[in-house]
Amino acid sequence: MSNPVYRKPDRRDFLKMVGAGAGAFAFQPFFSENDLLTKGGKTARVAIANVSVYKEPWDESQIQYQKYRDELVNVYYQVKSEYGPGYNPIWYRVWGGYIHSGHLQLVETRLNEVDYSVIGANLPGKLAEVTVPFTQARLHNSDGSWRDVFRLYYESVHWVVGLIDGPDGRPWYRIKDEIFDVDRLDYYVPAEHIRIISESELLPISPEVPWIEKRIEVSIAMQELTAYEYNKVVLKTKVSTGIPSAKVEGKIPTSTPTGTFNIQNKMPSKHMGDGQMTDDLEAYELPGVPWVCFFEPKNGVATHGTYWHTNYGMTMSHGCVNMPNDKAKWLYRWALPAATEFKLETIGYGTTVIVS
Repeated sequence: MSNPVYRKPDRRDFLKMVGAGAGAFAFQPFFSENDLLTKGGKTARVAIANVSVYKEPWDESQIQYQKYRDELVNVYYQVKSEYGPGYNPIWYRVWGGYIHSGHLQLVETRLNEVDYSVIGANLPGKLAEVTVPFTQARLHNSDGSWRDVFRLYYESVHWVVGLIDGPDGRPWYRIKDEIFDVDRLDYYVPAEHIRIISESELLPISPEVPWIEKRIEVSIAMQELTAYEYNKVVLKTKVSTGIPSAKVEGKIPTSTPTGTFNIQNKMPSKHMGDGQMTDDLEAYELPGVPWVCFFEPKNGVATHGTYWHTNYGMTMSHGCVNMPNDKAKWLYRWALPAATEFKLETIGYGTTVIVS
C-alpha cells in the first residue's frame, strides 16, 4: 500500500463536513483551542502511573485523592515545604490539596500553524517539538486502518518528514523515528500539536571560545551539573543521575560512571528504550528524548532533556544525566562538537565532561 498523502481541503470538503455534523468528528485529536485554560495558574501533566494529592505539602499528611498518568491538573501556585523532601521541597497547590512537584510536568499548551515546507523535505526532515501536554501518535496500517502507538509528550523533539490527511481529515505530520529504518513504521500526529524548530534556534553558543576553555562537571553527590568557560560558571542546574546499582555480569549498570570523558556524539532527538512499537504507556519507550550529548559511548551515557519527571536532585535515571529541557537545549548548543546544521547526529571529539 502506498503512503497516505496530504491534499488541501477544498469547498466541497468543507460543505461535506458541515453537512455531516458532529458525526464527522467521531475521532478527535487531543486538545483544542478551548482546552486546558487556567485562570491565575498553570497546567501540569501527571508523568507517572499515579500521584497522591495530600491535605498539606507533606507526604505524611492525609491523602485526599489520586491523580493518574497524563491527567491534567490546574496548579494555583507552588510552595517550598518545610517538610521537604530536602532534595526537592517544591509542592504544587492544586484543587483539594498539594502534590509534590517531582512527577508533574508543567505545560504551556500552544497550537501551531501547519508548515507546508515539510512536504518534500530532505531527510532527516524538519526538527520539531510537541507543544501540547501530549499527542497520540498513530500508525497507518497496510489495510488502510489506523492504530495508536506512542504518546508524544510536551517538549519532546521529533523529525517531521511529510504531511498527510489524517484519520480526522485534518493535516497530520509524518514522523520519522530514528530507531526504525523502514518507512512503514513512520507514524503520524496532528500538525497543530507540533512546532517546527528553526535553524536559528540552534545556533552554537559562544563558538569563539577555544575547545580547551569549555568543560562540564557533574557532581553525583550534589546532583548538580556545572558548565564552565575560562573557569567561569556559565550554567548550573540540578540534575538526576543514574540510580546506584551493583555490577552484574551481562547487565548494563544503571549508575552513572565516574571519571573524565568527552562528548563524542550529539543528537537533537533520540528514541531511548526497548525499541517496541507499542501503545503501552508503561513500556520502557521514550521517543523524542531531546538535546542528547553522549559522553560515555560504551553504555550510551549522555546528558539530555527529560519529559517523564522533574525530580531533579534525586537519582532517577538508567545511567544518563537527566536535565530540565531548557537547560539541556542550552548545553546542546554550547557544548562541542558544534551542531551547525540539522542532522540526525553530530560526531566529533568534544567538550570534556568530568563526573565525580
